Amino acid sequence: MDALCVKHNVECSPPRTSARLLDKLVGEFLEETCVSPTFITEHPQVMSPLAKWHRSEPGLTERFELFCCKKEIANAYTELNDPAVQRRRFEQQAGDKAQGDDEAMFLDEGFCTALEYGLPPTGGWGMGIDRLAMFLTDSNNIKEVLFFPAMKPDDNRTSAKEGGDGGEEGAAANNHVGAES
Repeated sequence: MDALCVKHNVECSPPRTSARLLDKLVGEFLEETCVSPTFITEHPQVMSPLAKWHRSEPGLTERFELFCCKKEIANAYTELNDPAVQRRRFEQQAGDKAQGDDEAMFLDEGFCTALEYGLPPTGGWGMGIDRLAMFLTDSNNIKEVLFFPAMKPDDNRTSAKEGGDGGEEGAAANNHVGAES
């Protein structure tokens, strides 16, 4: 994927992980073609750390995104409810975060512990007012439309190392749906 990005002049800042490279390629070559309402389905597992694996296609997840006018309108997936698999995915994400991937997640022990108590088959979708505002105002970044500036997320703010008192677990659980967009 790295060679494809170089060949097609697709910029991807370090770290050039598989997930980041694939995301940049999808943004450049697929999302740009989604003018009419379009569903992008069955995302690779590497791009969907909270989504359940696909029932019949190894390496893919049960996830879709709705695009219109080249903008993501909604993101939906079947929730991963296997605590061991979720912990491994979080560990991989934490490794990517340690390498400088600001979009990667940290290991959320509180969430993994909650999964150990059991999560029934669950799915959900996110189409917040912020995404709708992005669409209506032709904004490219969700931070451009957040109403309360103090509520704008800071890059790399939520890491297990920085707060330490367990407050991040609740924040991660509340933000995990949007983390994949």
